[in-house]
Amino acid sequence: MYIGDIIYQLFTILIPIVFIVAIIFFVRSSKKRKEQLDRIEKKLDKVSGQAPKQ
Repeated sequence: MYIGDIIYQLFTILIPIVFIVAIIFFVRSSKKRKEQLDRIEKKLDKVSGQAPKQ
């Protein structure tokens, strides 16, 4: 095998893996961000004396 063939095969294997990992990272970070915003909103509601939203 030539070095060019090895590099090409590595790229063709790694590119889909990188996309999958990026999608998983994006979904997890979005979920964590939403949970954090919900916690902050509850704290603000508590401080301002409003009833928590459902």
